[in-house]
Amino acid sequence: MSDLSAFPVTRRWPAAHPDRIQLYSLPTPNGVKVSIMLEETGLAYEPHAINIGQNETWTPEFLALNPNGKIPAIIDPDGPGGKPLALFESGAILLYLAEKTGRFLPADPAARIETIQWVFFQMAAVGPMFGQLGFFFKFAGRDYEDKRPFERYRAESHRLIRVLETRLAGRSYIMGDDYTIADIALVGWVRNLVGFYGAADVVGYHELKEVPAWLERCLARPAVQRGLEIPARP
Repeated sequence: MSDLSAFPVTRRWPAAHPDRIQLYSLPTPNGVKVSIMLEETGLAYEPHAINIGQNETWTPEFLALNPNGKIPAIIDPDGPGGKPLALFESGAILLYLAEKTGRFLPADPAARIETIQWVFFQMAAVGPMFGQLGFFFKFAGRDYEDKRPFERYRAESHRLIRVLETRLAGRSYIMGDDYTIADIALVGWVRNLVGFYGAADVVGYHELKEVPAWLERCLARPAVQRGLEIPARP
């Protein structure tokens, strides 16, 4: 049996199955990237719900796993060389799991780096902009008297979703016919934008054709449906 006692996080969230990948997460747009990927690959894993509303990511045990205090994070008891590996940053975890399983990342070098490019696009642009739009449109930011921050994030989100619209023209998925980690990285954020944030109208989502069709294709995948609910919220 794998020994994960060297990781303080396992003292607060004990591993019932230490031989499985340990997932520390919540079904947020970033969190579901990893749960969807784990469901898609079929890797054995054990999810642990981290209550961000109660600041559990700022506990010493969690910070020992991710000093940036964010979900998701994993521990793979069977990492490179058979040694346990702790990893944070959802994009890095997607790349790691893709390389570990040989799935959802093209083997062709040019297609591989192009896929990674779109993962970086999500990490650097879509996630930060959509998240800020959600804050200023749905949450406390909507009460700010100065509307310039909201308009900045609205305009940039409007632009970014049209970058996706252009990319998906003539393609079923970001990379064409093949579903990849680029789609997994993006699906939760687009879903949140038009669903949880309710920002479809302010970004002109209903003017689009390709993105809504792509989102529907992604959401129809059984592994995506499962991953969107894992871990169960506290």
